[in-house]
Amino acid sequence: MERLGGGCSRDDDNCMYQATIMMQRREQSENPMSGGSAWLVMLAALLWGLSGGVAGLLMAEGWEPFVVSLYRGAIGLGCVAVWLLLRPGGSGLSNPRLWFWSAIAGIGVAGNFSFYFISIAEGSIAVAATLMYCAPVFVYLVSFLLKLEQPTPVKWMAMVLVMAGIALLTRIYDIDTSGVTPLAIGAGLLSGLSYTLFIFGFRYAAPHGSPQAILTVAFSVFTAILIWPADAGQVAAVPNSPDLPLFAALGMFGAGLSFFFYITGLRRTEPAVASVVAMIEPVTAALFGVAVLSETLGGLQLVGMALILLTVTWLSVPVLR
Repeated sequence: MERLGGGCSRDDDNCMYQATIMMQRREQSENPMSGGSAWLVMLAALLWGLSGGVAGLLMAEGWEPFVVSLYRGAIGLGCVAVWLLLRPGGSGLSNPRLWFWSAIAGIGVAGNFSFYFISIAEGSIAVAATLMYCAPVFVYLVSFLLKLEQPTPVKWMAMVLVMAGIALLTRIYDIDTSGVTPLAIGAGLLSGLSYTLFIFGFRYAAPHGSPQAILTVAFSVFTAILIWPADAGQVAAVPNSPDLPLFAALGMFGAGLSFFFYITGLRRTEPAVASVVAMIEPVTAALFGVAVLSETLGGLQLVGMALILLTVTWLSVPVLR
């Protein structure tokens, strides 16, 4: 089996998992008690799902998507920076390659957060979260183009099923009455594409340093990017706003602790298990939208959501393919 830079094989598409496993082996040699479980991966997915709901609440109060995204990433930066200060060993910050690929990851996470929140603002949490969950499909397409993954009829069929699910979920066949705008659909898909960029950036940065160093650089780039499109007046108003606790919770749990839980949990979690429990994120986000924001989904939309979630999970579990 041929190995690629960063430790991923040509027929293994779970690149972030493989990159993290390589880093955790080094950490376990230093600290044999380190490790996590599927429960931490599940907790991370739950927090990411809830972060979409919290963002929906903030945007319903009039906060712009870029402002909400900026605070999520900036507070997350503070969290991962503390992680780096507590565990500075093997950071790799002297390696230019770590900075380059971490910056790519930062561009990806900036697009992921921003487009996701734009999709929520223009459509619904359920639609946005499910479209973002299509990221593994983009990983496959990019892998096909870069010849990192061998396309097969089964994989192409899976992608067709995902596209059919997207059509049902977004009701693109009846866009005038679906309540989901073309901007919501485009932004949701772009959030998944951006997450793909983050995965590849993280993967190629992994051999050159620690996860906390990679995330610190990535979130620094994220903050530098989003400070420009964010409304300066709203950015300055957040610290004195009654919504500050929601912003703090969004950043701490949706970008700081969640990434720590996810990476730590992957250390002792099989890829198949991690892929399945990750379904908690879009399901949690959808339930939050229905229960708190009074969003609704029709029967065919639920069928489309199920089709996407089941197909993408199947694509992510090697033993099922």
